[in-house]
Amino acid sequence: MVNNKLYSIIKIGGFAFSIAICILIMLYIRHETSYDKMYPNMNRVFRLIVSAPDGDKVRQTFAFPAPAAKTLQEEIPSVELAGRILPNTLFGAGSNLFTVNGRAENYLDKGFVYVDQSILEIFPLPVVQGQLSHALDKPNAIVITKSRAQKYFKGNAVGQTIYLNNNKNVLYNITAVIDDVPSNSSLYGYDYFISLAGEPFYPGEQNNWGATNYITYVKLKENADIANAQRSISKNYIQDHYILLNKKNGMKISPEMMRSTVLLQNALDMHLHSKNISEYGMATQYQGDIKMVWIFAGIAFFILLIACINFINLSTANAATRAKEIGIRKTIGSNRRTLIFQFMTEAICYSLISLLTGLLLAFLLLPLFNNLANKALFIPWTVWYFVPSLILSMLFIGILAGLYPALYLSGFQPINALKSKSVTNLKSSLLRNGLVIFQFATSIILMISALIANQQISFMLNKDIGFDKDQVIVLRGITGIASQTKELKNELKAIPTVSDVSIGDYLPVQLDGAKRNGNLFWAKGKEDLELGESGQFWNIDESYLTTFGLKLIAGRNFDPHIASDSSGAIVNKRMLADLGIKGNPIGVQITNGMTWTIIGVVDDFIFESMKDEGYYPVCMTLASSPSMLSIKTKSTEMSKTLADINTVWNKFSPNQKIDYNFLDAGFADLYQDVQRTKNIFSCFAFVAIFVAALGLFGLATYVTQQRTKEIGVRKVLGASSIRLLKLLSGDFIKLVFVALIIATPVAWWAMNQWLTDFNYRIEINWFYFILAGLSAILVAFGTISYQTWKVVRANPVDSLRDE
Repeated sequence: MVNNKLYSIIKIGGFAFSIAICILIMLYIRHETSYDKMYPNMNRVFRLIVSAPDGDKVRQTFAFPAPAAKTLQEEIPSVELAGRILPNTLFGAGSNLFTVNGRAENYLDKGFVYVDQSILEIFPLPVVQGQLSHALDKPNAIVITKSRAQKYFKGNAVGQTIYLNNNKNVLYNITAVIDDVPSNSSLYGYDYFISLAGEPFYPGEQNNWGATNYITYVKLKENADIANAQRSISKNYIQDHYILLNKKNGMKISPEMMRSTVLLQNALDMHLHSKNISEYGMATQYQGDIKMVWIFAGIAFFILLIACINFINLSTANAATRAKEIGIRKTIGSNRRTLIFQFMTEAICYSLISLLTGLLLAFLLLPLFNNLANKALFIPWTVWYFVPSLILSMLFIGILAGLYPALYLSGFQPINALKSKSVTNLKSSLLRNGLVIFQFATSIILMISALIANQQISFMLNKDIGFDKDQVIVLRGITGIASQTKELKNELKAIPTVSDVSIGDYLPVQLDGAKRNGNLFWAKGKEDLELGESGQFWNIDESYLTTFGLKLIAGRNFDPHIASDSSGAIVNKRMLADLGIKGNPIGVQITNGMTWTIIGVVDDFIFESMKDEGYYPVCMTLASSPSMLSIKTKSTEMSKTLADINTVWNKFSPNQKIDYNFLDAGFADLYQDVQRTKNIFSCFAFVAIFVAALGLFGLATYVTQQRTKEIGVRKVLGASSIRLLKLLSGDFIKLVFVALIIATPVAWWAMNQWLTDFNYRIEINWFYFILAGLSAILVAFGTISYQTWKVVRANPVDSLRDE
């Protein structure tokens, strides 16, 4: 190492960076594949999925009606427990205004969810205060997490009462405090578990088989036959209850409904294997994707392989400098076995030193990686298998990387080595070239992936979505001043830099707390003839269209002074198309159980993720839903506008801190996973090209040293510096060109596969391939130019005299 400082630094540096990235990726994979494994008997816990044909596709969803869980537990012998989770913001889940009974302060907090007592038994967590058994058996009971108990209460929180959204008529009693939900749990993000044992959310709701708002889990009895249980549950739910009750209520039964089935999805598969299951209206923030796990694992493998290639390349390229050493060792009695052991020991030493350096780098880079991946990963120093597994891995990698160089170097003939005859051959040169091509091909694929991912996220964020999301501020938690919302709205509109204000929870962007409400709609008079079309049913005010810039293409906006507008509706074009309404739609009646007269039509606008269809039928009616308020501003001096808004807020609600978000930031948050993918690809591409460049630098140093005499002779014979620079650099640049040719079809195929996840997507432009190729060539040329230029500019007399 001391005699070959440059090679040692390159070998250790490349290995260390690769090991650091591999450790970070392994931590990510370990976290993603560990979801719900902390709970007991998860092999017997299943989430219910409805699978129904939808044209030439299959549509799957985990939304179930309220009575399903209780019915299955009572009627299916193999079901030990059944429980429901209601995460729908329409019923009060998500964000709420939180007030401790007897205090004046209001706090807006998120993480509210409705659950059955059995859910706490299926997903048990350690109890900090109180008792978990029967904690949610009674109405208006609530279980909170340790962090929330410490934030809002001093001492024991059990027995304390709270109320939500300024509704003092309903007091919730805290019955237990549990540990914070781990980040690798399906319940992560929930901090307030409210009992479902209370009153129905509307009359008959708990016995309604037509409204599907609940996620339903079952825990099967020990040794139960899963396939038989699935068939029994499917028949019980679809045939014996859902279809039967729909027929009884006079609903038309579709062929798709008749062919629907219920599937059991094991709880351990939910996080990574739910990509094709619709979460419409019941979105889960923390869903993973097994595809990304495999991609990350592949990237870790290839980055480590690039480092191993550097080791092999530099070891074989450096053969000439060690030839005499090997010749002398063989002459004085060393056999090949001893030499192989020596070189393997060297490789393992390099590997273990790189491991220590890589661990340090991983520790330093972990906060950055956590930020990129939106995780809270940590290095598990105390886990018994962590350090031993790393050491064993490094021993294996050291042996793998050192095996070929050891066999190659130990095979030198001593007489040739001592006579300074060439110890390199065509095969070793071809191998080195092939490995360099592989390194740069991998790096170019990652660069192309990062460029295309960047273009896709830019396309989605800048696409015309049918409404104006810029300069809209959304205030949340205004239920504390519900009786004064109109006065608040008027005072905010009086601010010179505010153009309009709308009160309502149904936002075109799914911010935390924004509501969605799915209904079936019919053109009036066709209820008994058609199956109904699924659409959204939103309550808005008269300022909604102007605040969000929705385009009115027919009819008029709501007018609160016109009494008939209380039964009027504004719909989008998609609603008209789906209901088969042609000609002039104004005055046409539609129904979702209540009858509405169309007074206006807006252009379609995208309000769901562009990974899917993006927009659906919408029916908007004039009604109140006052927990959020949206402010359209017209000023670039946002700090002054925010200060004015804060002044007005403090006048109305001095005991509650203002909570706001920007609508465009909320829109960007919808695509955080795409943004993270782009950022991670960019970082991995940088690491790959850096490690590959390190190896190329070492090879260039070796080649220029070996050709010093040749360069001296060429200069004496009149060769120019530029010509010599082309001569030395040309071979390496050719290898990068070959790598680009190999990488192009692979990257094109891989990114086409990735883009299939998006309903709105870019067309892959060849410019990205050219840009990545030019970047790789520039990196390669910049890497080797220093060494080559140094040799080219040297005095030829010195090199020839040395010879």
